[in-house]
Amino acid sequence: MPAIECRGLRKTYDGKVEAVRGLDLEIQPGECFGLLGPNGAGKTTTIEILEGLLAPTAGQVTLLGRTWQKHARDLRELLGISLQETRFSEKLSVRETLDLFASFYRHPRAAAEIMQELELTEKADSWVGKLSGGQKQRLAVATALVGNPQILFLDEPTTGLDPQSRRQLWEIVRGFQRRGGTVLLTTHYMDEAERLCDRIAIVDHGQIIAQGTPAQLIARLGGHHVVEFATSAGDGANNQELWRMLPGVDSVHEDDGMLLLNVREPHQTIPALLAAVENQGAQLVHLTTRQASLEDVFVHLTGRHLRED
Repeated sequence: MPAIECRGLRKTYDGKVEAVRGLDLEIQPGECFGLLGPNGAGKTTTIEILEGLLAPTAGQVTLLGRTWQKHARDLRELLGISLQETRFSEKLSVRETLDLFASFYRHPRAAAEIMQELELTEKADSWVGKLSGGQKQRLAVATALVGNPQILFLDEPTTGLDPQSRRQLWEIVRGFQRRGGTVLLTTHYMDEAERLCDRIAIVDHGQIIAQGTPAQLIARLGGHHVVEFATSAGDGANNQELWRMLPGVDSVHEDDGMLLLNVREPHQTIPALLAAVENQGAQLVHLTTRQASLEDVFVHLTGRHLRED
């Protein structure tokens, strides 16, 4: 039985704006599943429907074999939710905050256990208003975990955090998975999605446009390397067919004035690229090579970056 399943999910506002357009999703128990998309793509609406905060216009949502229509109370016991920004009472201590949230559940975990797991024990008696950004974010995740959930919703949990705090939260997510929990994650950090997520769905205009493991999505580009370049001629976008004919090139697209070639064998493509530029009487003004990433997948599929509105 899937941990999360939705079929034909639709949400229309005011009878006009279609935020979600027939979305199908299936997430297995124990998975960390990433839902990625630019602002306005429909992912926030989708997650709010799954969390029971919004009612869909059409379609069916099932969580752990239960529906919001019939099992709302049970589902609230089984879900943990950490929003992108959570506001706590600044005059409560960390321990008091966790005790308060634990009181909402029938079978919560001990606050001391959660604080130790999230490295908040030293701050147990500190006011929430005195915590750093990273500590507040860990506290937000702690309040999501204190109810002993089976499914954890994390909405951009590491936005604005320093690299060390981000990695601490990654370990928390992995620990929850090791205990059998299921995670649904949204993030604007592509490296985070690649490291944490077992599978990913890319949402745009209210529909899933690609789905699979990070490796599968990157493989869809064709090549596993990216050659990024610009020439002094400045008309590379008008010569895409020329670059597409170079050996080992699977696809070509333009991004912010640069030409990006997805290639299989960069050691074959680059010498041919240099020769083609020389034959044009131009010079290279920029050339880099790197491994293909999820960011490349996203731009290739949607024509825009993840963080663009």
